[in-house]
Amino acid sequence: MPSRLGGDGAVTAVLEQIDIVHRMVRQYPSRFQLALTADDVDEAFAAGKIASLLGAEGGHSIGGSLGVLRSLYALGVRYMTLTHNSSVGWASSATDDVVPGGLTDFGREVVAEMQRLGMLVDLSHVSPSTMHAALDASRAPVIFSHSSALALCDNPRNVPDEVLARLAGNGGVCMVTFVPFFVSQDCNDWFKALRAEAARRGLDPADLHAVFSVLPEWEKSNPMPTATLAQVADHAEHVRAVAGIEHVGIGGDFDGTPNVSVGLEDVSRYPALFNELLRRGWSEADCKALAGGNVLRVLRDAESFARSAAID
Repeated sequence: MPSRLGGDGAVTAVLEQIDIVHRMVRQYPSRFQLALTADDVDEAFAAGKIASLLGAEGGHSIGGSLGVLRSLYALGVRYMTLTHNSSVGWASSATDDVVPGGLTDFGREVVAEMQRLGMLVDLSHVSPSTMHAALDASRAPVIFSHSSALALCDNPRNVPDEVLARLAGNGGVCMVTFVPFFVSQDCNDWFKALRAEAARRGLDPADLHAVFSVLPEWEKSNPMPTATLAQVADHAEHVRAVAGIEHVGIGGDFDGTPNVSVGLEDVSRYPALFNELLRRGWSEADCKALAGGNVLRVLRDAESFARSAAID
């Protein structure tokens, strides 16, 4: 959900998008299968179908209501990113860090209710203070659905090593993204300059639509540097080194950027990333964990916790 949507508008928009997915799955049953559990994913994969999982990107999607959160779960949503590019009243965004302590009491209630349901808490887009607060409040594993390593690229959307180190104890996964501004420091610096140019023109540098409206003209004299497959592999290796092989995944985010890393232009290029990691000494088992094994294990752990919470 774009951050500019709020209140009832965000709730309506997420419901409309859920409806689109359900209709698409029904219309193309030979291609898609709605996946509500990790076992559903395995079943779809075995049948040669695309396992379709639902996630809500941005906690403003629930309109400040735990009832709406529960309704989204009932409709199939199995993860929610706590914020998008702007903070919500109860959690701080990485690019808009305004909530003292990262989470309010209601924010901690949201985390607890998500995990009671079996919905994954997604910490991509949130501030380090929110990352720590959510990990403190969590009783089940969390994910970063599309974030890379701050140590390799100083973008506020990336994950600090001190947080990556906590994933081992939490059981969570950081899914490395392919967005150039999160992968390459040169690309990140270029994007900072683009945002500064947007601000100079009187536009809101936090509004990505406004920022990218400047791009066609500005890029003529300021060509964008490139991020590469090898740099994405560097991030995967860094997350593995800090958090462990059980805590790294892939979160390409092809729908979230007009730019891609060279060598990873679309999903058909995933094998090239695995080949690079195999060349660096990763085993096939390591690559299988990266490709989806780890995040499916997290989903199973979330399901198991929800079952135990229901018994309690």
